[in-house]
Amino acid sequence: MDITYTIAGFVVGFIVGLTGIGGGSLMTPILILVFGFKPAIAVGTDLLYAAITKSAGIFVHNRRGTIEWKIVGLLATGSIPATIISVLLLKHLDTTGINYDKVITYTLSISLILTSLVLMFKNQLQYVSQNERYDAVRALHRRLRKPITVLAGALIGTLVTFSSVGAGALGAAILFFLYPRLRAASIVGTDIAHAVPITAIAGMGHLHIGTVDFLLLGSLLIGSLPGIYLGSHTGSYVPDKLLRPILAGMLLLIGIRMAI
Repeated sequence: MDITYTIAGFVVGFIVGLTGIGGGSLMTPILILVFGFKPAIAVGTDLLYAAITKSAGIFVHNRRGTIEWKIVGLLATGSIPATIISVLLLKHLDTTGINYDKVITYTLSISLILTSLVLMFKNQLQYVSQNERYDAVRALHRRLRKPITVLAGALIGTLVTFSSVGAGALGAAILFFLYPRLRAASIVGTDIAHAVPITAIAGMGHLHIGTVDFLLLGSLLIGSLPGIYLGSHTGSYVPDKLLRPILAGMLLLIGIRMAI
C-alpha cells in the first residue's frame, strides 16, 4: 500500500466534499498523468471507488426524501443498457487484443471538457431552463422530457463506463436543465442514486476484464473517506463563486492535456 495514493485519495476526497464535484473528474486523470497507471486500470479502479464512496449517500438522501425515484428509473432505463453494452464492447476489444487505451483517453478528455463547460456556464443553463417563454424549452419540459431523460441516461452510462466521468457534475447539470423546479438537494440526491448502480455495474465489468487494482482501491479509500468528511464541513466557509471557476478551468486544462 503506497502512502502517496492515500494522500491523493485524501486530496480528491477533500475537493469532492468541498465542491460536490464527482471524484472521477479528478481521480482518473491523476492516476493516469501523475502516477502513470494505464487508462483502463485508472478507470476501472475509480469506478469501484466511486460506487463505494457514493453508496452511503443513497441512504442519507432517501431518509431525507431528496431522491426522485421516477427520474432515477428513467435515467436507468437508458444508462444500464448503455453501460452493459459498453462493458461488452470493452470485453470484445480486450479478447481480440486491441489496445483500447486511446479510446478511453479520448472519451475521458471529452467528458472532462464537457464537465468544465457545464461548471463555467451553470448559471446560464439554469436561467434558460427556468425560462419557459422560449418555445424550445417549453416543448422540452412538456413533451420531450421523458425520452430525453432516457437518452441522457444512455449518454451518462456510456461516458462513465469508458472514462468514469459523467455521473457527477454532468449528470446534475442535465437534471437541472430538464427539471428546473426540483430543489438543489433533490438534484444531488437523484444524481447520486443514479450514479451508484451504473458505477457499480461498470466497475464490476472492468473487474471481470481485469482492469481493477485492489491495492490502489484500498489506498484511495483510506485517504478519501476522511477527506470527504473534512471537505464537506469546510465547504460552507468557501464561496461557490470562487471555487467553481477555478475547478472548471483546471478540468478544462486537464481535458485538453488528455486529448493531445
